[in-house]
Amino acid sequence: MSKKISYYTKEGLEKLKGELTHLKSKGRSDIAYQIAEARDKGDLSENAEYDAAKDAQGHLEAKIAQLEDLVSNARLLDENNIDTSKVSILSKVTIKNKKNNASVTYTLVSEEEADLKAGKISTMSPIGRGLLGKKIGETATIKTPAGEMEFEVMKITS
Repeated sequence: MSKKISYYTKEGLEKLKGELTHLKSKGRSDIAYQIAEARDKGDLSENAEYDAAKDAQGHLEAKIAQLEDLVSNARLLDENNIDTSKVSILSKVTIKNKKNNASVTYTLVSEEEADLKAGKISTMSPIGRGLLGKKIGETATIKTPAGEMEFEVMKITS
Protein backbone atom coordinates (compact mmCIF):
# COMPACT_ATOMS: atom_id res chain seq x y z
CA MET A 1 0.00 0.00 0.00
CA SER A 2 1.61 3.28 1.07
CA LYS A 3 5.16 3.84 2.15
CA LYS A 4 4.23 6.76 4.40
CA ILE A 5 6.29 6.75 7.58
CA SER A 6 4.24 7.54 10.67
CA TYR A 7 5.63 8.37 14.10
CA TYR A 8 4.07 6.98 17.25
CA THR A 9 4.45 7.11 20.97
CA LYS A 10 5.02 3.74 22.64
CA GLU A 11 1.41 3.80 23.87
CA GLY A 12 0.05 4.61 20.40
CA LEU A 13 2.04 1.88 18.66
CA GLU A 14 1.01 -0.71 21.25
CA LYS A 15 -2.65 0.24 20.74
CA LEU A 16 -2.26 -0.15 16.97
CA LYS A 17 -0.59 -3.57 17.34
CA GLY A 18 -3.27 -4.66 19.82
CA GLU A 19 -6.06 -3.77 17.40
CA LEU A 20 -4.29 -5.66 14.60
CA THR A 21 -3.86 -8.78 16.78
CA HIS A 22 -7.53 -8.62 17.83
CA LEU A 23 -8.76 -8.36 14.24
CA LYS A 24 -6.52 -11.21 13.06
CA SER A 25 -7.66 -13.58 15.81
CA LYS A 26 -11.13 -12.78 17.16
CA GLY A 27 -12.30 -10.78 14.13
CA ARG A 28 -11.39 -13.51 11.64
CA SER A 29 -12.87 -16.30 13.77
CA ASP A 30 -16.14 -14.35 14.22
CA ILE A 31 -16.45 -13.83 10.45
CA ALA A 32 -15.66 -17.50 9.73
CA TYR A 33 -18.42 -18.49 12.17
CA GLN A 34 -20.91 -16.12 10.47
CA ILE A 35 -20.05 -17.52 7.04
CA ALA A 36 -20.42 -21.12 8.27
CA GLU A 37 -23.78 -20.30 9.88
CA ALA A 38 -25.06 -18.68 6.68
CA ARG A 39 -23.73 -21.54 4.52
CA ASP A 40 -25.70 -24.03 6.63
CA LYS A 41 -28.94 -22.26 5.74
CA GLY A 42 -29.01 -23.61 2.20
CA ASP A 43 -28.88 -22.08 -1.27
CA LEU A 44 -26.02 -19.54 -1.37
CA SER A 45 -27.31 -17.80 -4.52
CA GLU A 46 -30.24 -16.25 -2.62
CA ASN A 47 -28.74 -16.11 0.84
CA ALA A 48 -28.48 -12.48 2.00
CA GLU A 49 -26.82 -13.51 5.28
CA TYR A 50 -24.03 -15.28 3.37
CA ASP A 51 -23.52 -12.23 1.11
CA ALA A 52 -23.41 -9.92 4.14
CA ALA A 53 -20.90 -12.17 5.93
CA LYS A 54 -18.66 -12.31 2.83
CA ASP A 55 -18.87 -8.49 2.55
CA ALA A 56 -17.91 -8.17 6.23
CA GLN A 57 -15.00 -10.54 5.60
CA GLY A 58 -13.78 -8.31 2.76
CA HIS A 59 -13.99 -5.20 4.95
CA LEU A 60 -12.16 -6.97 7.78
CA GLU A 61 -9.34 -8.13 5.50
CA ALA A 62 -9.00 -4.60 4.08
CA LYS A 63 -8.76 -3.18 7.61
CA ILE A 64 -6.14 -5.79 8.55
CA ALA A 65 -4.09 -4.94 5.45
CA GLN A 66 -4.30 -1.23 6.27
CA LEU A 67 -3.17 -1.80 9.88
CA GLU A 68 -0.34 -4.10 8.78
CA ASP A 69 0.84 -1.34 6.42
CA LEU A 70 0.70 1.25 9.21
CA VAL A 71 2.61 -0.99 11.64
CA SER A 72 5.27 -1.87 9.07
CA ASN A 73 5.91 1.83 8.38
CA ALA A 74 5.62 2.95 12.00
CA ARG A 75 8.55 4.53 13.80
CA LEU A 76 8.71 4.80 17.57
CA LEU A 77 9.47 8.24 19.00
CA ASP A 78 11.64 8.50 22.08
CA GLU A 79 9.94 11.02 24.34
CA ASN A 80 13.22 11.62 26.21
CA ASN A 81 14.86 13.13 23.13
CA ILE A 82 12.28 15.84 22.44
CA ASP A 83 13.77 19.29 21.82
CA THR A 84 11.74 21.65 24.02
CA SER A 85 13.26 24.82 22.56
CA LYS A 86 10.67 24.73 19.77
CA VAL A 87 7.36 23.00 19.05
CA SER A 88 7.77 19.59 17.42
CA ILE A 89 6.00 16.23 17.36
CA LEU A 90 5.37 14.98 20.93
CA SER A 91 5.80 18.49 22.33
CA LYS A 92 3.30 19.41 25.01
CA VAL A 93 2.56 23.04 24.20
CA THR A 94 0.45 25.58 26.06
CA ILE A 95 -0.96 28.27 23.78
CA LYS A 96 -2.98 31.39 24.48
CA ASN A 97 -5.63 32.67 22.11
CA LYS A 98 -4.66 36.33 21.68
CA LYS A 99 -8.27 37.38 21.02
CA ASN A 100 -9.91 36.03 24.20
CA ASN A 101 -6.82 35.17 26.33
CA ALA A 102 -8.00 31.56 26.75
CA SER A 103 -5.15 29.11 27.28
CA VAL A 104 -5.14 25.48 26.26
CA THR A 105 -2.50 22.74 26.32
CA TYR A 106 -2.08 20.21 23.51
CA THR A 107 0.33 17.39 22.79
CA LEU A 108 1.28 17.22 19.11
CA VAL A 109 1.08 13.66 17.80
CA SER A 110 0.80 11.76 14.51
CA GLU A 111 -2.47 11.89 12.62
CA GLU A 112 -3.39 8.35 13.69
CA GLU A 113 -2.93 9.11 17.41
CA ALA A 114 -4.85 12.40 17.46
CA ASP A 115 -7.59 12.54 20.10
CA LEU A 116 -8.92 16.01 20.90
CA LYS A 117 -10.69 14.83 24.07
CA ALA A 118 -7.31 13.63 25.39
CA GLY A 119 -5.63 16.89 24.38
CA LYS A 120 -3.73 15.28 21.49
CA ILE A 121 -3.80 17.10 18.16
CA SER A 122 -2.29 16.03 14.88
CA THR A 123 0.76 17.73 13.47
CA MET A 124 -1.23 17.71 10.20
CA SER A 125 -4.16 19.70 11.63
CA PRO A 126 -4.23 23.47 10.93
CA ILE A 127 -3.29 24.32 14.53
CA GLY A 128 -0.64 21.58 14.71
CA ARG A 129 0.97 22.69 11.43
CA GLY A 130 0.86 26.33 12.51
CA LEU A 131 2.60 25.60 15.81
CA LEU A 132 5.43 23.41 14.47
CA GLY A 133 8.80 25.13 14.81
CA LYS A 134 7.51 27.98 16.99
CA LYS A 135 9.37 28.98 20.15
CA ILE A 136 8.10 30.31 23.48
CA GLY A 137 6.80 33.85 23.04
CA GLU A 138 6.26 33.52 19.29
CA THR A 139 2.86 33.98 17.73
CA ALA A 140 1.29 31.55 15.28
CA THR A 141 -1.32 32.94 12.89
CA ILE A 142 -3.51 30.01 11.89
CA LYS A 143 -6.33 29.77 9.38
CA THR A 144 -9.20 27.83 10.95
CA PRO A 145 -12.78 27.24 9.81
CA ALA A 146 -13.75 30.10 12.18
CA GLY A 147 -11.32 32.44 10.42
CA GLU A 148 -7.76 33.51 11.11
CA MET A 149 -6.68 33.12 14.73
CA GLU A 150 -3.54 34.13 16.59
CA PHE A 151 -2.01 31.95 19.30
CA GLU A 152 0.98 32.79 21.46
CA VAL A 153 3.22 29.90 22.54
CA MET A 154 3.38 30.12 26.35
CA LYS A 155 5.11 26.88 27.36
CA ILE A 156 6.75 23.86 25.70
CA THR A 157 7.51 20.63 27.56
CA SER A 158 8.04 17.00 26.61
